[in-house]
Amino acid sequence: MIVRIFTLKNGLEEYQDVQAIRIKSKDYNLLILKDYLPIIGKIEGHFQIEISEDNKIDFDDIKAYYINEKNIFNVMIEGK
Repeated sequence: MIVRIFTLKNGLEEYQDVQAIRIKSKDYNLLILKDYLPIIGKIEGHFQIEISEDNKIDFDDIKAYYINEKNIFNVMIEGK
């Protein structure tokens, strides 16, 4: 999977070959894997990108909007 993260501070960052995305939002928990159905939503809480078992990137206490389609996960983080 490809993950694209947009913030005002860092611009666009892209990660290739991502194994999983974990979202812990105010109202739900979600695990997104390769070939997951198309989905759009809002994150109020935490999400993690798992590139490999030893390489994980965490985003804590965020508000963001995301869309997942055709193994591309796009997320826009507010205020960071």
